[in-house]
Amino acid sequence: MTRFAQPTYIAAGLRTPFGRGGGALADHDAITLSVPLVQAMAAKARPDLFIWGTVIPSLGWSNIGREIWLDAKLDPTVPAFSAVLACSTSMVAAFAAAGWLGGDTDLVMVGGAEVMSNPPIGLKLDVSKRIVKLFRENPAGALAALQALGPDDLTLPVKGWANRITGRTMGDHMEETAKIWSIGRAAQDDWALKSHQRAVAGWESGFFDDLVIALPEITRDANPRADTSAEKLASLPAVFDRTSGQGSLTAGNSSPITDGAAACWVATEAGLARLPAGTFHAELVDHEIAAVDHDIDGLLMAPSFAIPRLLARHGLRYDDIALWEIHEAFAAQVLANVAALEKPGWTRDRAGVDFDFGPFPWDRVNPNGGSVAIGHPFAATGARDMSQAVKELWTMPAGSWAVVSVCADGGHGTVALLRRL
Repeated sequence: MTRFAQPTYIAAGLRTPFGRGGGALADHDAITLSVPLVQAMAAKARPDLFIWGTVIPSLGWSNIGREIWLDAKLDPTVPAFSAVLACSTSMVAAFAAAGWLGGDTDLVMVGGAEVMSNPPIGLKLDVSKRIVKLFRENPAGALAALQALGPDDLTLPVKGWANRITGRTMGDHMEETAKIWSIGRAAQDDWALKSHQRAVAGWESGFFDDLVIALPEITRDANPRADTSAEKLASLPAVFDRTSGQGSLTAGNSSPITDGAAACWVATEAGLARLPAGTFHAELVDHEIAAVDHDIDGLLMAPSFAIPRLLARHGLRYDDIALWEIHEAFAAQVLANVAALEKPGWTRDRAGVDFDFGPFPWDRVNPNGGSVAIGHPFAATGARDMSQAVKELWTMPAGSWAVVSVCADGGHGTVALLRRL
């Protein structure tokens, strides 16, 4: 059983190297960082549609998809629009693309970019209204008012992209969830170490070579650390709960501030035929989007609802899935979601799925590292995860299944079910 009327495929795309916040890519914005990537993708094939996103907003554009496409000097007759769903942005762009397939649309380029180094600074609403009114009535007075602005007049990113509803960061929320699920510091550090080791090994083995384009400023991911160790990770202080003495989330077991862009393809069989021979691809069999009440279940726990609902539709147990590509916003987030999946009664009572999924195969998760090591430019992560998963799945026997899961701010989780042909 498939969700779609016709076979639908995800094909691996390209991405930029992911740079550290404040590092090699910090002089870009989301448009200028995307342009060389989109040009490299378009050199492989002309899409029928282009969907792109960014999470951190800017007053400099309204439809970043179209802005990037035209700045890249590509065929202006290709329609382009934008998508956004926090950390799931480029994944939901792929889901949207799948819905567009058919008729004259066989190949869609999707992706996203984030330059977290350059968050915008805005005026608070009452200040903005006052100054806009002044510009209409007294331009000189408006300029004087701008010169007199102070910190209390500005919307500053001092809370690290805090959730607007709660006023708390994702790390603040995840620290609370880690305590609820008894996810300890040692387990988080151990997962973070594995993520770094696997990402470094992936680069050394050449796994990333045909997934990442070189930029003048940087040629490979800056975040994975070959020199990290359990001892170094254990020495880092808690960064979100600094007062109780019980904080467990650190800079080492959390995804770092990162700049980067990533893309992939969504295609019909006819669209696949337009891509270069040997392009890694897999069937997109189904997908699921879940939303939860974060006051009850936690801000980043929606994947534990989406995954069982998706698998149960296809009669699949956890160990039927050969590959799990799970976004690592925090090591604790991966551990907590899987703890929920394995908890007796959870999938029945909370996710509403009465099905025996069996034990979870931890040895099949993120074989080439995840976001804790590679980095998490919000809008780029979904496309990075899907391209990485498709290439990893390509080495497995025909019929092998993969799950790609991304948690997102706002209490969302998006999950894709892929199958190797």
